[in-house]
Amino acid sequence: MNSNEIILLNFSEIRRRSINLWSGIPNEYLNWKPDENAFTIIEMIRHVLEGEHLFHKIIENRGNLGNYSSPWKALKYSDLKNELEFSEKYRTAFLDMISNLNESDLENVRIERKEVGQSKKLGDYLNRIAYHESVHTGQILSYLRTIGIERPQIWD
Repeated sequence: MNSNEIILLNFSEIRRRSINLWSGIPNEYLNWKPDENAFTIIEMIRHVLEGEHLFHKIIENRGNLGNYSSPWKALKYSDLKNELEFSEKYRTAFLDMISNLNESDLENVRIERKEVGQSKKLGDYLNRIAYHESVHTGQILSYLRTIGIERPQIWD
């Protein structure tokens, strides 16, 4: 496997496990949150899906978001099926972008996010994006433990 294939496999596996988790959450719990300052479950799912698109735009613009406007901005929260369907074209575009990278891109393209004091190689930045989704998967698992409902098996 080359670097791109490994990165794509990682994104695929993380999303597969996320969807496995998200699909096991009964609809009546999608608006649950542990406290007033936290995301609800459905908000966290959207945050992951929307965040991936935001990260894609950050990569395309080498760190500069300019006047970015989220396609999710006017979309009302509904259910997992609608969230996944809406995000599918953005996910496909993100994975296609990764597919078209080469080793030199991963090593030499830099993502400069001056507003957060961050300068990363593209390969490093892509791994940080994957970590973002993984962290939120862990948070949702913790939510389900707190609620006291069965947690889907994501470790196959």
